Parts: sequence; C-alpha cells; structure tokens
Amino acid sequence: MSIKLQCWQCGAVLSGLLLPLSRREECSTCGADLHCCKFCEFFDNRHCNEPRAEPPNDKQKANFCDYFKPTDGAYQGGYRDKRAEAKAKLAALFGDDSQSPPENTDTKPDSEKTPAELAEEKLRKLLGDG
Repeated sequence: MSIKLQCWQCGAVLSGLLLPLSRREECSTCGADLHCCKFCEFFDNRHCNEPRAEPPNDKQKANFCDYFKPTDGAYQGGYRDKRAEAKAKLAALFGDDSQSPPENTDTKPDSEKTPAELAEEKLRKLLGDG
C-alpha cells in the first residue's frame, strides 16, 4: 500500500512510502527518522497515548514500537523558520552593522557575509580568537 505523507520535521511531501514503515526509513529531504514518536498518530507532542506502548526516551529517533502508525498531521511547521530565527537573534544580539574591516584579507567582505557570519566574527573578536 502506497501513501502520501508530510515529514514531521521539515514538511517535505513523502510520496511512495510503503507501509509498514521500516525502522530505518528517513526523510529524503532532511534525513529525519520517520519511524519515531513524532511521526506517530498516538503522539500528542508530549507523550504517547497508546496505553500498551512503552515509549522511548528520544521521541525524534527511530524506535521499534509495534504500535507505530504514521500520521499526516505530524508536521507542526517551522523547522527551517526556527533555524533562521535563531540566526537572526544571534545577529541582532551583536548588531547587524560591522564597522571594522575584516582582519583576514582572504575572507569575504562584510557586504557578502550573512548576519550569522558577522555575529560570529564579532563574537570571536570579543573572545580574543580573531
């Protein structure tokens, strides 16, 4: 039986998957394990609602649960957004403007650096590594 689902982590469409899912099945886009609690219909973002199941500690890693059933509602959105948001917060912490020229002449000019690269450079200067 072939079904269409959406990856619980990145939201990529997973077409052509065969049930039951193998324990080793991964998302072809982000590499997330698919036979895991986060992708199961019995999981409610905190714990398993299947009374007979013995849930593992890591809800994002592949497991051997016999009660696993993939769900089409596992993707909560924001995997990529969270990463971008974290980088933006780090850049905002140190400010986006870099007024001093780069110390290394073989590096990119500030205008070509991402906010995260600028923030990392400032952090290294603060810590005395750059």
